[in-house]
Amino acid sequence: MSAPLVYRYDIDGENFTSAGEASVKVKKSLRQLGLSQDIIRRVSIAMYEGEINMVIHANGGCATVSVYPEKIEIVLDDKGPGIPNIDLAMQEGFSTAPERIRSLGFGAGMGLPNMKANTDEMKIETTVGVGTKITMTVNVNR
Repeated sequence: MSAPLVYRYDIDGENFTSAGEASVKVKKSLRQLGLSQDIIRRVSIAMYEGEINMVIHANGGCATVSVYPEKIEIVLDDKGPGIPNIDLAMQEGFSTAPERIRSLGFGAGMGLPNMKANTDEMKIETTVGVGTKITMTVNVNR
């Protein structure tokens, strides 16, 4: 396996002005690499949803995107409050976002379900009071 191209982004917590910038940069990079529109769309959606979740719930974090010939791996790592109940959090429409965030049009409870729907594999590692690490994989040749 050849060494991946690695992109790293620091996500600024509670900054909705810059929220989504990392996913836009990833999208541009994947276009320059000549990946298919379907792969770019799936990675962009998963990345955006994760980025927004880090802004809303975790006061930011770090996103690392590694591009291999056969797959794209997205790792989202934060030092937020953790996810107390992953099964509940995976249900469409479930949200712990405060009303002020919902009034901005965020926090509809579709982040984690959309991330899972647009990736081939998703693993959540979380510890309440410590943080969450989500690793997602999109296979390039499905």
